[in-house]
Amino acid sequence: MTTRTLDPGARLSPLLHLLILTQLAFNIGFFAVLPFLAEHLGQSIGLAGWLVGFVLGLRTFSQQGLFVVGGALADRYGVRPVVLAGCALRIAGFAWLGYAQETWSVIGAVLLIGFAAALFSPAVESEVARQAVVWEESGGGSRTRVLALFTVAGQAGAFVGPLLGGLLLSVDFPAVCLAGAGIFVLVLAGHAWLLPQHIPGRSRVAFRGGMKPLLRNRRFLALCCGYGAYLLAYNQLYLALPAEVERAAGSQAPLAWLFALSSLLVVTAQLPVTRWVGERLAMRRSMVAGLLLIAAGFVVVAAARPAGRTGTAGLLPAAGFVVLLTLGQMLVAPVARAWVPDLAEEGRLGLYTGALSSVSGLIVLAGSSATGALLDTGLHPAVPWLVLAAVPLTAIGLLPRRT
Repeated sequence: MTTRTLDPGARLSPLLHLLILTQLAFNIGFFAVLPFLAEHLGQSIGLAGWLVGFVLGLRTFSQQGLFVVGGALADRYGVRPVVLAGCALRIAGFAWLGYAQETWSVIGAVLLIGFAAALFSPAVESEVARQAVVWEESGGGSRTRVLALFTVAGQAGAFVGPLLGGLLLSVDFPAVCLAGAGIFVLVLAGHAWLLPQHIPGRSRVAFRGGMKPLLRNRRFLALCCGYGAYLLAYNQLYLALPAEVERAAGSQAPLAWLFALSSLLVVTAQLPVTRWVGERLAMRRSMVAGLLLIAAGFVVVAAARPAGRTGTAGLLPAAGFVVLLTLGQMLVAPVARAWVPDLAEEGRLGLYTGALSSVSGLIVLAGSSATGALLDTGLHPAVPWLVLAAVPLTAIGLLPRRT
């Protein structure tokens, strides 16, 4: 076993600083608009409930489902043109959405918004992962710490964005959309100025010949299953948790506080947790620990459900679930991204980074449908939460070995 001298004072490269700040700006612009979209579609435009859900689903599909396309384009043409094109499309999409009134127009705008992210997100994420490996190999420290900082930046943006959008909503929804577009104008200008035309060490490869090896890469697909189990669990913040909060509090008002709790935990604790775990656990063990914490969160609610407590006491299990889920997220999310470079083919990191999101997104899509049906079955109230706890536990057995 070889040893490497680490320089704990090593600074991140200017490119890494730019990409991490990019994630912060992306999420501020995006979350300034997204939380208010459903109400705008239903109340201001008057779309039926099923149509609102359909439009939101189309946005998710055009984003997560097409990440693999954006990743492949980044491998073929480089990071800069794909990021710039994605920012330009996001600006156009937000401006269009602000004034869209007809159903076809709304659908066109949200598809454009989603596809924009499918371009720039895998390009940025794959380059952050690659630069994190370079930083690690140069003696800077664990690559997972870089990906943790990337996660913190994204979560900070997700926290600030709704606050900005909420302030501008007092004007009107178009003002919110134009503010989101304005943020991406700044991002576009900054990247046109600062992002290199060619990043040293990043080769360009043809489109053809990448998918077959990916689909035969069992270790990578196993990682996708583990990451998909985490995402399915995280999605319960929007599916199972609201029902539990409604039962305990009589309304969904406490949800905002629970979401804020999750964001603040990530912003304040992600880096210390990653540093502490990185000194003690390898990548696979970190993911195992994270999935165990997530499973424990579901068990906490399942154990408390038979008592049927309401009020503040009734909300404590939900708060415990959020805390354990968020701690599990801190262990799983950075490690999964940091692991991809070890499993990807040479020159195909963008494709594999995009595929991680796309394959995991398909798992979430299928799992969320099953979860919705499970919550409506009328079974003992603890059963759905115990079934959900079994998902991350099952995923542990699927995780690839580190070497």
